[in-house]
Amino acid sequence: MESEKKPHHLSIVLVEPEIPPNTGNIARSCAITGAKLHLVKPLGFSIDDTALKRAGLDYWQYVDLEVHESLEAFMDKYGNRPFYLATTKGGKSYTEAVYEENAMLLFGKETAGLPRDFIEAHADRAIRIPMSQNTKLRSLNLSNSAAIILFEALRQMDFPEME
Repeated sequence: MESEKKPHHLSIVLVEPEIPPNTGNIARSCAITGAKLHLVKPLGFSIDDTALKRAGLDYWQYVDLEVHESLEAFMDKYGNRPFYLATTKGGKSYTEAVYEENAMLLFGKETAGLPRDFIEAHADRAIRIPMSQNTKLRSLNLSNSAAIILFEALRQMDFPEME
């Protein structure tokens, strides 16, 4: 008899996201994996934005969504949970982190990332996706980065509640 997989309680946290299709794509990833989506204001769009809904297609009804007024408000509520900061300034690869079942995966806005002082205050939790040193691009697309790290965390947990 196969044992039941436990829920993972992972969350993706988008701090001041600016581009509706990125948020829509991430919402879709959250819906299909059971991850919760947190949006931290200010948002660069309305949650009712047509482009946002179109990117998420018909998945929005399945997204566990919570909106926070600021990064400080988010940290006041969830700062006691394990969290990881996805940033090009991360000290270790995302594959080196050991993700706990209720980890919060934080991503910054597309144009600037997470606030530098926030990264510095939590440098031990800063992770990065390795990229070519020869590239002239700044980083991967936000929705791609979120999916890569989310699925690594899920892989480490043996894909809980997933087939």
